[in-house]
Amino acid sequence: MLHTKNYFSLVSEIAQTIDLNAIENMVQGLKTVRDNDGRLFILGVGGGAGNAGHAVCDFRKLCCMETYAPTDNVCELTARTNDEGWETVFKAWLITSKLNEKDAVLVFSVGGGNKEKNVSTNLVHALEEAKNRKAKIYGVVGKDGGYTATVADAVVIVPPLDPNLVTPLSEGYQAIVWHCLVSHPDLQVMKTKW
Repeated sequence: MLHTKNYFSLVSEIAQTIDLNAIENMVQGLKTVRDNDGRLFILGVGGGAGNAGHAVCDFRKLCCMETYAPTDNVCELTARTNDEGWETVFKAWLITSKLNEKDAVLVFSVGGGNKEKNVSTNLVHALEEAKNRKAKIYGVVGKDGGYTATVADAVVIVPPLDPNLVTPLSEGYQAIVWHCLVSHPDLQVMKTKW
């Protein structure tokens, strides 16, 4: 019972301390992207990849926003990994998609990428490409020291209250934040069934 009580106590504390202004900034940025006929590309690995696929569905269905996740195309993802290397798969995907200044990239990651530590460098390379192409960058991450947090136009950092629970709480809050985004009256166009 101790773990469960502690876990949900942290969930509650994060809800009280998360940066709501960052979420609102993301809403307004994504609304501008959609209103200007831009596209949203959601990048994540591991749990973030699973969240990206679900979020693509919600942004497309509820917000009528053209949205994609490279990890949803397992054939292209594995072909690029095999032929070009894992560290460039997202960058190459964005280049082929002709990412431009009307578009945005949304990252779901625990650490946000770190080139020096050789962690999630695929995210770093993709965000470097997004910056070069003047696309907007957004993120929901669990650390403020990663690359996403340093370059994003708006980033929600899930407060890392317990070093042993950074990953589950970060990935869980990715879902909470994107559901807040897609249900926001400035973004949601279509009603949910229930």
